[in-house]
Amino acid sequence: MEDGATVIGIVDGDFEYTAPVWHKEILFALSAGVTVLGAASMGALRAAECHAFGMIGVGKIFHEYATGIRVDDSDVAQLHGPAELGWLPLSEPLVNVSATIDALAEHHVVSGQEACQLNAIATSIFFKDRTWRSIIALADFIDASRTPAIRQALRAFSINQKRADALELLKVMAHCSGVRAAAETGWRFQRTTLWNEMVKQHSTAKVPGELS
Repeated sequence: MEDGATVIGIVDGDFEYTAPVWHKEILFALSAGVTVLGAASMGALRAAECHAFGMIGVGKIFHEYATGIRVDDSDVAQLHGPAELGWLPLSEPLVNVSATIDALAEHHVVSGQEACQLNAIATSIFFKDRTWRSIIALADFIDASRTPAIRQALRAFSINQKRADALELLKVMAHCSGVRAAAETGWRFQRTTLWNEMVKQHSTAKVPGELS
Protein backbone atom coordinates (compact mmCIF):
# COMPACT_ATOMS: atom_id res chain seq x y z
CA MET A 1 0.00 0.00 0.00
CA GLU A 2 2.75 2.46 0.98
CA ASP A 3 4.59 1.72 -2.28
CA GLY A 4 1.53 2.59 -4.32
CA ALA A 5 0.11 -0.85 -5.07
CA THR A 6 -3.00 -0.75 -7.24
CA VAL A 7 -3.68 -4.50 -7.36
CA ILE A 8 -2.99 -7.09 -4.66
CA GLY A 9 -3.35 -10.83 -5.16
CA ILE A 10 -3.46 -13.20 -2.20
CA VAL A 11 -2.76 -16.89 -2.73
CA ASP A 12 -1.45 -18.54 0.41
CA GLY A 13 0.02 -17.88 3.82
CA ASP A 14 1.32 -19.47 6.99
CA PHE A 15 -0.66 -19.96 10.19
CA GLU A 16 -0.17 -21.47 13.67
CA TYR A 17 3.32 -20.02 14.13
CA THR A 18 2.88 -16.71 12.31
CA ALA A 19 -0.01 -14.34 11.77
CA PRO A 20 -1.94 -14.89 8.52
CA VAL A 21 -3.11 -11.95 6.46
CA TRP A 22 -5.57 -9.94 8.54
CA HIS A 23 -9.08 -9.20 7.27
CA LYS A 24 -8.59 -5.62 8.46
CA GLU A 25 -5.60 -5.22 6.16
CA ILE A 26 -7.72 -6.32 3.22
CA LEU A 27 -10.51 -3.91 4.16
CA PHE A 28 -7.97 -1.10 4.46
CA ALA A 29 -6.71 -1.77 0.93
CA LEU A 30 -10.24 -2.00 -0.46
CA SER A 31 -11.23 1.27 1.21
CA ALA A 32 -8.31 2.97 -0.57
CA GLY A 33 -9.51 1.80 -3.98
CA VAL A 34 -7.01 -1.03 -4.40
CA THR A 35 -8.23 -4.09 -6.29
CA VAL A 36 -7.75 -7.11 -4.02
CA LEU A 37 -8.10 -10.64 -5.38
CA GLY A 38 -7.80 -14.03 -3.73
CA ALA A 39 -7.53 -17.62 -4.89
CA ALA A 40 -6.22 -21.11 -4.25
CA SER A 41 -5.74 -21.35 -0.50
CA MET A 42 -5.80 -18.66 2.17
CA GLY A 43 -6.53 -16.26 -0.69
CA ALA A 44 -9.71 -18.19 -1.51
CA LEU A 45 -10.75 -18.18 2.15
CA ARG A 46 -10.23 -14.43 2.50
CA ALA A 47 -12.00 -13.75 -0.79
CA ALA A 48 -15.05 -15.71 0.38
CA GLU A 49 -15.01 -13.93 3.74
CA CYS A 50 -14.47 -10.43 2.31
CA HIS A 51 -16.42 -10.77 -0.93
CA ALA A 52 -19.26 -8.63 0.43
CA PHE A 53 -16.77 -5.78 0.94
CA GLY A 54 -15.45 -5.86 -2.62
CA MET A 55 -12.70 -8.48 -2.62
CA ILE A 56 -12.67 -10.55 -5.81
CA GLY A 57 -12.43 -14.33 -5.69
CA VAL A 58 -10.92 -16.39 -8.49
CA GLY A 59 -10.98 -20.10 -9.25
CA LYS A 60 -12.74 -23.30 -8.30
CA ILE A 61 -11.69 -23.35 -4.64
CA PHE A 62 -13.01 -19.84 -4.02
CA HIS A 63 -16.29 -20.79 -5.68
CA GLU A 64 -16.65 -23.83 -3.42
CA TYR A 65 -16.17 -21.72 -0.28
CA ALA A 66 -18.35 -18.87 -1.54
CA THR A 67 -21.24 -21.22 -2.29
CA GLY A 68 -20.91 -23.26 0.89
CA ILE A 69 -19.75 -26.44 -0.81
CA ARG A 70 -16.72 -26.16 1.47
CA VAL A 71 -16.73 -24.66 4.95
CA ASP A 72 -13.62 -26.03 6.68
CA ASP A 73 -10.45 -23.91 6.51
CA SER A 74 -8.32 -27.06 6.81
CA ASP A 75 -9.45 -28.23 3.36
CA VAL A 76 -6.69 -26.06 1.87
CA ALA A 77 -4.11 -26.59 4.62
CA GLN A 78 -0.87 -28.40 3.80
CA LEU A 79 2.11 -29.44 5.89
CA HIS A 80 5.46 -28.77 4.21
CA GLY A 81 9.17 -28.77 4.86
CA PRO A 82 11.46 -25.71 5.24
CA ALA A 83 12.86 -23.50 2.49
CA GLU A 84 16.12 -25.49 2.60
CA LEU A 85 14.17 -28.49 1.27
CA GLY A 86 12.25 -26.48 -1.30
CA TRP A 87 9.08 -26.37 0.82
CA LEU A 88 8.74 -30.14 0.25
CA PRO A 89 5.04 -31.07 0.64
CA LEU A 90 4.49 -33.50 3.51
CA SER A 91 0.71 -33.79 3.29
CA GLU A 92 -2.05 -33.41 0.71
CA PRO A 93 -4.64 -30.62 0.94
CA LEU A 94 -8.18 -31.94 0.64
CA VAL A 95 -8.98 -29.63 -2.29
CA ASN A 96 -6.27 -31.35 -4.35
CA VAL A 97 -7.28 -34.81 -3.17
CA SER A 98 -10.92 -34.29 -4.10
CA ALA A 99 -10.04 -32.94 -7.55
CA THR A 100 -7.74 -35.92 -8.17
CA ILE A 101 -10.34 -38.45 -7.00
CA ASP A 102 -12.84 -36.87 -9.41
CA ALA A 103 -10.27 -37.31 -12.19
CA LEU A 104 -9.78 -40.97 -11.24
CA ALA A 105 -13.52 -41.51 -11.49
CA GLU A 106 -13.70 -39.72 -14.85
CA HIS A 107 -11.00 -42.03 -16.19
CA HIS A 108 -12.79 -45.08 -14.72
CA VAL A 109 -9.90 -45.95 -12.42
CA VAL A 110 -12.39 -46.05 -9.54
CA SER A 111 -16.17 -46.22 -9.58
CA GLY A 112 -18.44 -43.36 -8.53
CA GLN A 113 -19.20 -45.10 -5.26
CA GLU A 114 -15.51 -45.72 -4.58
CA ALA A 115 -14.79 -42.06 -5.30
CA CYS A 116 -17.34 -41.03 -2.66
CA GLN A 117 -15.82 -43.46 -0.18
CA LEU A 118 -12.29 -42.19 -0.87
CA ASN A 119 -13.43 -38.60 -0.39
CA ALA A 120 -15.07 -39.54 2.91
CA ILE A 121 -11.85 -41.19 4.08
CA ALA A 122 -9.72 -38.22 3.03
CA THR A 123 -12.06 -35.82 4.82
CA SER A 124 -11.87 -37.85 8.04
CA ILE A 125 -8.06 -37.65 8.22
CA PHE A 126 -6.47 -34.75 10.13
CA PHE A 127 -4.91 -32.42 7.57
CA LYS A 128 -1.36 -32.93 8.85
CA ASP A 129 -1.69 -36.69 8.44
CA ARG A 130 -3.48 -36.67 5.09
CA THR A 131 -1.35 -38.36 2.41
CA TRP A 132 -2.25 -40.69 -0.43
CA ARG A 133 -0.57 -43.47 1.50
CA SER A 134 -2.82 -42.90 4.53
CA ILE A 135 -5.93 -42.61 2.34
CA ILE A 136 -5.28 -45.83 0.42
CA ALA A 137 -4.33 -47.67 3.61
CA LEU A 138 -7.83 -47.01 4.98
CA ALA A 139 -9.58 -47.91 1.72
CA ASP A 140 -10.18 -51.55 2.64
CA PHE A 141 -12.96 -51.76 0.05
CA ILE A 142 -10.32 -51.65 -2.71
CA ASP A 143 -8.74 -55.02 -3.48
CA ALA A 144 -4.99 -55.06 -2.88
CA SER A 145 -4.39 -56.26 -6.42
CA ARG A 146 -5.67 -52.88 -7.70
CA THR A 147 -3.39 -50.77 -5.55
CA PRO A 148 -0.42 -50.64 -8.00
CA ALA A 149 -2.70 -49.49 -10.84
CA ILE A 150 -4.29 -46.86 -8.62
CA ARG A 151 -0.90 -45.55 -7.53
CA GLN A 152 0.15 -45.32 -11.18
CA ALA A 153 -3.08 -43.50 -12.01
CA LEU A 154 -2.45 -41.04 -9.19
CA ARG A 155 0.83 -40.05 -10.85
CA ALA A 156 -0.85 -39.75 -14.25
CA PHE A 157 -4.02 -37.89 -13.24
CA SER A 158 -2.98 -35.98 -10.11
CA ILE A 159 -4.50 -32.49 -10.01
CA ASN A 160 -3.01 -29.59 -8.07
CA GLN A 161 -6.13 -27.42 -7.83
CA LYS A 162 -4.39 -24.87 -5.65
CA ARG A 163 -1.72 -24.31 -8.30
CA ALA A 164 -4.29 -24.13 -11.10
CA ASP A 165 -6.30 -21.48 -9.24
CA ALA A 166 -3.15 -19.50 -8.42
CA LEU A 167 -2.20 -19.40 -12.10
CA GLU A 168 -5.72 -18.26 -12.97
CA LEU A 169 -5.36 -15.46 -10.42
CA LEU A 170 -2.18 -14.25 -12.12
CA LYS A 171 -3.97 -14.14 -15.48
CA VAL A 172 -6.79 -12.07 -14.00
CA MET A 173 -4.35 -9.71 -12.29
CA ALA A 174 -2.54 -9.11 -15.57
CA HIS A 175 -5.71 -7.52 -16.95
CA CYS A 176 -6.51 -5.37 -13.91
CA SER A 177 -6.32 -1.60 -14.06
CA GLY A 178 -3.03 0.00 -13.05
CA VAL A 179 -4.70 2.76 -11.07
CA ARG A 180 -6.56 2.90 -7.79
CA ALA A 181 -10.27 3.32 -8.32
CA ALA A 182 -12.58 5.49 -6.28
CA ALA A 183 -13.84 3.16 -3.59
CA GLU A 184 -17.59 2.63 -3.95
CA THR A 185 -17.90 0.30 -1.02
CA GLY A 186 -21.09 1.31 0.78
CA TRP A 187 -19.17 0.93 4.01
CA ARG A 188 -16.53 2.92 5.87
CA PHE A 189 -13.19 1.65 7.12
CA GLN A 190 -13.07 1.93 10.89
CA ARG A 191 -9.74 2.61 12.56
CA THR A 192 -10.30 0.49 15.62
CA THR A 193 -8.10 0.32 18.71
CA LEU A 194 -6.43 -2.83 17.39
CA TRP A 195 -5.77 -1.21 14.01
CA ASN A 196 -4.21 1.88 15.61
CA GLU A 197 -2.07 -0.37 17.82
CA MET A 198 -0.84 -2.25 14.76
CA VAL A 199 0.02 1.07 13.09
CA LYS A 200 2.05 2.13 16.12
CA GLN A 201 3.92 -1.18 16.19
CA HIS A 202 4.92 -0.69 12.57
CA SER A 203 5.78 2.97 12.83
CA THR A 204 9.19 2.36 11.27
CA ALA A 205 7.37 1.68 7.97
CA LYS A 206 4.70 4.34 7.83
CA VAL A 207 1.29 2.95 6.97
CA PRO A 208 -1.01 5.06 4.73
CA GLY A 209 -3.80 6.45 6.86
CA GLU A 210 -1.70 6.47 10.02
CA LEU A 211 -3.05 8.75 12.69
CA SER A 212 -0.77 11.68 13.46
